[in-house]
Amino acid sequence: MRGNTVLDILIPLVGGLVLLIAGGDLLVRGAVRVAATLGVSPLVIGLTLVGFGTSTPELVTSVQAALTDAPGIAYGNIVGSNIANVLLIGGVASIVFPIAVTSSALRRDAFVMLAATVAFAGLAATMSPSRPLGAVFVAALALYIYRAFRQERSPAHPDHGAVYDKSRATQDADPALSPPTAPGGSMAVSVLLAVAGLALVVLGGKLLVEGAVALARGFGMSETVIGLTIVAIGTSMPELVTSIVAGLKRQSDVAFGNIVGSNIYNILGIGGATALIAPGAVPPEIVRFDNLVMVGVSFVLVGFAYSGMRIARWEGGLLLAGYGGYVFYIWP
Repeated sequence: MRGNTVLDILIPLVGGLVLLIAGGDLLVRGAVRVAATLGVSPLVIGLTLVGFGTSTPELVTSVQAALTDAPGIAYGNIVGSNIANVLLIGGVASIVFPIAVTSSALRRDAFVMLAATVAFAGLAATMSPSRPLGAVFVAALALYIYRAFRQERSPAHPDHGAVYDKSRATQDADPALSPPTAPGGSMAVSVLLAVAGLALVVLGGKLLVEGAVALARGFGMSETVIGLTIVAIGTSMPELVTSIVAGLKRQSDVAFGNIVGSNIYNILGIGGATALIAPGAVPPEIVRFDNLVMVGVSFVLVGFAYSGMRIARWEGGLLLAGYGGYVFYIWP
């Protein structure tokens, strides 16, 4: 391809990713400050605004792709992000420091992840995601977060769940996302910060989808492959950073919760929102292969976690090698 054509593809692709991640950070910071000023509980802020914050790039990208009739990118991003969370992020995090799974709540949430993953794969194979189905998925996520809130408030359940640990990992990686202990500052500035972040996220998602579509067409590749790899890895960067930081701080339980919570958000929240806003069929190649890979590696992750209640470095090496093999297999 001509150099200027390559630049025409790379600039929106890379620029879109940068805007997505930077905008998502600004959006969460502004929203956290607004919620804290309004007196919202720090726990509620953590389980909703902060917990879902690192999934904003995946959400906007999948919705934008679905609206522009690029289902391969929309659903490839969701499925590819979950595969990357398990194999790439789980592998890297456990190599940095072995992941211990000591919380009984985390083990329960791991089965929620498995149930959501199997349900998504099964439904995608039998029907096209519709608005009613999307509403069910979003409602299931709301119920899951409500249950997590009740669990965190109950003194009878001292163990933290995945959604709490996902929020904690995000705040540890970027303390500015923590609710202020003494809310203050201008409400107008906080709102403007959130609005600016939202604008950047929307623009970044648009640019990323345009760049991904152009890349697929320019090199004669499948949009689905681009969604499963380049787009999925790019939008999963916040989860990768937070899991590595958790590993470096020896917070291995938090790293596991971050992966499990992210996958639950991706399936129920992003998959549900995508079907709700722009319903459409999941590409057949994803149904036939990648969904099965997603289900399989999710069971492998939970199996590793339950064998000795930890994911050792050698198991992390296997996960990382598995991701390399997966990308090599699907890449043309």
